[in-house]
Amino acid sequence: MEVGIVARKGSEGAVSLAADLRDAVVAAGESVWLDAETADALGESDRGRSVDALVEADLAVAVGGDGTFLFVARNAGGTPIVGVNLGEVGFLNAVSPADAEKTVLAEIEAFARGGLDVREAPRLAAHADDWTSVPAANEIVIQSDRRGPGAGIDYEVRVDGSRYSGGHADGVLVATPTGSTAYNLSERGPLVGPGVSGLVVNEMAADAGMPPLVVDVDAAVTVAVEGVAEAVVVSDGRNKTTLDAPVEVTVERTTPPMRIAGPPSDFFEALGKLS
Repeated sequence: MEVGIVARKGSEGAVSLAADLRDAVVAAGESVWLDAETADALGESDRGRSVDALVEADLAVAVGGDGTFLFVARNAGGTPIVGVNLGEVGFLNAVSPADAEKTVLAEIEAFARGGLDVREAPRLAAHADDWTSVPAANEIVIQSDRRGPGAGIDYEVRVDGSRYSGGHADGVLVATPTGSTAYNLSERGPLVGPGVSGLVVNEMAADAGMPPLVVDVDAAVTVAVEGVAEAVVVSDGRNKTTLDAPVEVTVERTTPPMRIAGPPSDFFEALGKLS
């Protein structure tokens, strides 16, 4: 079995725990490596690997907060991920530092028995003409290059080809259940339990839009953008692409899904940390 471990950048505690987990995996007789930045922080620059190598691993371990987990997910493809929570909330990272070694070793034992018990969470991708976005675990946002008075987009939202809403707004976002607690929540969208098979369609500061909508996870959500020269599409708040407008951007579930190993997080306990 091959295990790749990634620690939160700039966190001495995360780096130290990653080293401890590496040593535990080695003691269990399995192959293990650290990402390049973590190895560099430990003074082992020649032994680190690119996070791109996670797609070839059997298990990825993210040591940090939900941001670290999402960073690992963007690079892991379909590799199962165990999240060790050194952050404040922990919607994705269910494992405490005290339980990290026990959990990782349990996953190794499960792999030896024939397979890991994983939970799948949808990823989204946007496409327009011959362009496709980087997959997103939280949300895809379609907006103009700036927000606020005098900015925004003229838009129409269609779900599986049927018109849902339209008008003028700062933008439109499509979120997974995982992403319902992120940008969507800040835009007064609904919280969605992780077991719900759906997507959230939410308008951002609309002049006179419709309420947020939850649609089937396999729905195709199309946002037609007019009234601006360019539309900006953002995946998980990090990967930004500018498209010439008018343009139609369709957001749909993509593969592979995000695969989460280890014990599940307590969704409602994590929600309590937001207040």
